[in-house]
Amino acid sequence: MATDTLKSTTGASGARGGLRRLLLDNGALTALIVLLIALSALSGDFLTTDNLLNIGVQAAVTAILVFGVTFVIVSAGIDLSVGSVAALSATVLAWSATSHGVPVFLALVLAVATGIAAGLVNGFLIAYGKLPPFIATLAMLSVARGLSLVISGGVPIPFPDSVSHLGDTLGDWLPVPVLVMVVMGLIAALVLGRTYIGRSMYAIGGNEEAARLSGLRVKKQKLAIYALSGVFAAVAGVVLASRLSSAQPQAADGYELDAIAAVVIGGASLAGGTGKASGTLIGALILAVLRNGLNLLNVSAFWQQVVIGVVIALAVLLDTVRRKAGATPVTSGGGGNKGRQAATYALAAVVTVAIVGATSFLHGSSSSTTPKMGLSLSTLNNPFFVQIRSGAQAEAKKLGVDLTVTDAQNDASQQANQLQNFTSSGLGAIIVNPVDSDAAGNSVKAADKASIPVIAVDRGVNKASVDALVASDNVAGGEQAAKTIAEKLGGRGKIVILQGQAGTSAARERAAGFAQGLKAYPGIQVVAQQPADFDRTKGLDVMSNLLQAHPDVQGVIAANDEMALGAVKALGSKAGRSVQVVGFDGTPDGLKAVKDGTLYASVAQQPTQLGRIAVDNALRAVQGKKVEQAVKVPVKVVTKDNVAGFSG
Repeated sequence: MATDTLKSTTGASGARGGLRRLLLDNGALTALIVLLIALSALSGDFLTTDNLLNIGVQAAVTAILVFGVTFVIVSAGIDLSVGSVAALSATVLAWSATSHGVPVFLALVLAVATGIAAGLVNGFLIAYGKLPPFIATLAMLSVARGLSLVISGGVPIPFPDSVSHLGDTLGDWLPVPVLVMVVMGLIAALVLGRTYIGRSMYAIGGNEEAARLSGLRVKKQKLAIYALSGVFAAVAGVVLASRLSSAQPQAADGYELDAIAAVVIGGASLAGGTGKASGTLIGALILAVLRNGLNLLNVSAFWQQVVIGVVIALAVLLDTVRRKAGATPVTSGGGGNKGRQAATYALAAVVTVAIVGATSFLHGSSSSTTPKMGLSLSTLNNPFFVQIRSGAQAEAKKLGVDLTVTDAQNDASQQANQLQNFTSSGLGAIIVNPVDSDAAGNSVKAADKASIPVIAVDRGVNKASVDALVASDNVAGGEQAAKTIAEKLGGRGKIVILQGQAGTSAARERAAGFAQGLKAYPGIQVVAQQPADFDRTKGLDVMSNLLQAHPDVQGVIAANDEMALGAVKALGSKAGRSVQVVGFDGTPDGLKAVKDGTLYASVAQQPTQLGRIAVDNALRAVQGKKVEQAVKVPVKVVTKDNVAGFSG
């Protein structure tokens, strides 16, 4: 009896241990299944064919980057430069093919060669220069991003049409980016599991000194590993630019952090020696599913960042727990392991389909007559756009509209994902404030194809038609700003111009207005024009630099109040006394500076009104009523004399 009892106890303990080991070995897969089930239950828009394809498209660029980063992390390295290298490769392709007439095939070769070159430099600095991978790739992050800006002049470059098809769909349903992701994933799996260099990665990551003593040429292998990472980054950059129909010099900013997070979530260890392509793909899908679901659930853009950060922290914690618990190493070797892993994936797929199918009945008969709209803002890190959101939300509440607001964080690709989510959700209308007027074109075309009205606010959309553009008259406002500063200086003096974010219609139109207005004042000399991207910190930095070269400047025109306030900070006691500053927008902080006398004037828009009018026109479009194609909201020059009576 004692023997029977012992056997029974051991069997139960073994079963519990087996389940525990199964969960530890497949933590990422378990997390993905839980996410799919939870989001299917919480949102009726999640489990649709269009939305699932959207998730695939949104995961594609990150996944391709991640496959390359997997090679590096398996070998106990790190690569922080992949996002910048992706942007540089895409910029080289667009610049050579569009601006210099290089054949598209050769331009593609140059783009891939750019990625390889960046990777080789990383590998050389690490293997032969003895630099820590963190420092070497951090330097390349800065160099690659800087070269991308230098080559493009800070302006997005249109992508060749023949390459832009990589962002299209086959047969009107299968996205090409997903196909590219699958192909690159198979290549990554082949490299890790079937090649000499793949085995070298695991050996170096497991114990670099032991690998060297066993005869492995570690330095040369590191060159090849980082070169491979560069190749995958280049391909990711081309796919991303194809989706946006333009090479954005600031594209893929921060993607290196997503890539590293996805690799760790997928089961690889930052200590090296473990990792595989399938786990990496699961990690990328988890991030894409999470962002998609949070958008559909109308979770605040600020809270989304908190959730993503928590997930990354939990993934690293899981990696630590897994290693301490002695979980099975996640590698690409071992025939038995492969069979067992395939069976695990198959079982997981069956369970997921069954549970998700059951949860779909929760939403099967639900219907609502409340109009639903989506508002995608370029950023909420700017008081002007916060006021647009406030006006839109107030009007939506008044009209009984369910309004979902998202923050693109000045990332054109993130905004493209948000607009795709809106389209697949079948919203009644979409309101968009583009990060980049060209990059938003493809997403707006998709909404048009789905017969969803699109209203642009503050900035226009290029290469696509919108039902209405609700904006201030930026050209007229620019002319008023030029006239205001010129008259304040008595028609003579030296000024600098702080330009807005390249590629946006607002920056372009305001710059045109400045130039047009200054033609009437030949005594005004523009000694410098520099972009500061509508950002206060950049306005401070750029103005500080310009003052070194032009200490005798007498006036500043800024394309928005945030840059103007940055310039005021750089000028210090000169602001409002020996140097006059004119801003644009009429934000609360800008108006306060006008009242205090540090900002001479602001060409004030009415951002709250922009938001209200955009929602009103979107509802009219949903109801089939006529809307004006261009709705201009008047601007007004606000100085200390009239600031007390002005309300935006």
